[in-house]
Amino acid sequence: MSTIAVIPGDGIGPEVITSARAVLDAVAVKHGIELSYTDFDWSCERYTNTGAMMPGDAIETLRGFDAILLGAVGWPGVPDHVSLWGLLIPIRRAFRQYVNLRPIKVFDGVDSPLRAPGDVDFVVVRENVEGEYSEIGGRLNRGFPEEMAVQESVFTRVGVSRIADYAFELARSRRGYVTSATKSNGIVHTLPFWDEVVAERAAKFPDVRMDSEHIDALAAKFVLQPQRFDVVVGSNLFGDILSDLAAAVAGSIGIAPSGNLDPTKENPSMFEPVHGSAPDIAGRGIANPIGAVWSAALMLEHFGHFDAASEVMAAIEATLAKPETRTGDLGGTASTVDVTEALVAQLR
Repeated sequence: MSTIAVIPGDGIGPEVITSARAVLDAVAVKHGIELSYTDFDWSCERYTNTGAMMPGDAIETLRGFDAILLGAVGWPGVPDHVSLWGLLIPIRRAFRQYVNLRPIKVFDGVDSPLRAPGDVDFVVVRENVEGEYSEIGGRLNRGFPEEMAVQESVFTRVGVSRIADYAFELARSRRGYVTSATKSNGIVHTLPFWDEVVAERAAKFPDVRMDSEHIDALAAKFVLQPQRFDVVVGSNLFGDILSDLAAAVAGSIGIAPSGNLDPTKENPSMFEPVHGSAPDIAGRGIANPIGAVWSAALMLEHFGHFDAASEVMAAIEATLAKPETRTGDLGGTASTVDVTEALVAQLR
């Protein structure tokens, strides 16, 4: 039995999580997998009512689960830094989810904005608990002309080593090629340190080819040559930006998944679609559930149910190939429910 804490969140979050659970239930029945769900109402709505995104004992509550399935958080009137630092970042850091895994693929039937993207199938591996998203820094002289803000980046040898090792191990199971994102020509301390540590770890994987690209040039090559990449590893900020750019190259952020992983499995990992809560379309039944469903497939892989995950991915490919089972953001006419029913039908 795998236990899953479900946090539907805000906006379209509950809608896409309902779809993901329907697909999980269908594939679980087929493969004899036992899953149990426990729902939590932690969200911006809860923040509005109580002053907190989640209760004080939330981390201890989640600790007993095998995984966390998250819909989306964010709502007008609640600043983004409140929703992020009130829920997502505490979970990622408390459970040492130092890998943010974001696979990218251009599917048949999904138009990339690029004229000829080619065969695009790569993974962005983002360092997820340190780097530029640190808590070190502060504000001084608020409200005065000399007001200032300082934010410190934190790169540790342990942190860079383990994310690099994960990227190289992953590349071994794919096409054996890692690209490291850097900006060591302009950032004088942290990124040269990143480069040095990644190169040290690369030496332990002689069967994996590795190169290093400055982030500005790398962003351009994501658009000009996306088919060349296999595994791209970057810091917290660089990985965040690159993965959203890559999702746009693939045709829609609505299909993009992510996994926040503790590779040791000592703590629960968290799986969530990359898209936001999309309050402008919430409740209209038109949200694209593919990002949430693909995230659920990543969760199945994390549990070791590789055949079940592969079948979910095959169902995703089959539904995306037909306009009648694609949502409006992909040029189709299907509702969220239509796509969900098509996915379940494929699995059955």
